[in-house]
Amino acid sequence: MSRVNGKLLYWIPRALGLAFAIFIGLFALDVFGTDLPLGKQLVAFAIHLIPAYLILIVLAFAWKWEWLGGAGFVALGLLYMWITGLKFSPVVYLIISGLALLTGLLFLADWFVRRRLRPSV
Repeated sequence: MSRVNGKLLYWIPRALGLAFAIFIGLFALDVFGTDLPLGKQLVAFAIHLIPAYLILIVLAFAWKWEWLGGAGFVALGLLYMWITGLKFSPVVYLIISGLALLTGLLFLADWFVRRRLRPSV
């Protein structure tokens, strides 16, 4: 594998994971359109950010241990489909679960390639 491809395989899943967390976090902004007092809106905002927090936690583990992060992102994608019971449009799952699964698979590919390139001891 060329050096450029190796760097791309290293950085693309990390950037995608961060972009995914930001994308999911944007959905939490809907609490500010309610008639709740500001204090309750801030609490609701923090609660609505829980999925983004989970993504960032998995991303933090993935940064160091690609296999763990890959498995975590795949689990998040499957967990979303399981929790929602597949009652939304397939496009929703393609976007949300698809991004998580793609990120997880890219982390697993990075781990697999790096593991094969390491000299065995």
